[in-house]
Amino acid sequence: MWLVILAFAAAISTVIWYSSAEDDKYMTNMLCLMLWGATIMALIDRVTGYLMEGGAFLELTPEAVALGFVMLTAAIILWEITLLIKDPKGVLSKKRKIIGGLEGK
Repeated sequence: MWLVILAFAAAISTVIWYSSAEDDKYMTNMLCLMLWGATIMALIDRVTGYLMEGGAFLELTPEAVALGFVMLTAAIILWEITLLIKDPKGVLSKKRKIIGGLEGK
């Protein structure tokens, strides 16, 4: 199930990225890259597990659903940290300049 959750999130983020590709101020291209990378990783894991061990290709257990949402949450958190560090809209740098200007007076 975690493969399905990651693939669905990757597809949605790709549509969002493609619709705003000219002005990608929120760096959705990085979110797409992370989610598609995780989806490919999950697909390879499921294929090798299916071929070597047999069993079900998709697991419909609560643990698999929880793992999918944990992986999705981790990708979104990493994307948000990247946004804070890169500061594409310059919000944090403006606040630093304002605070720096107030301290000088």
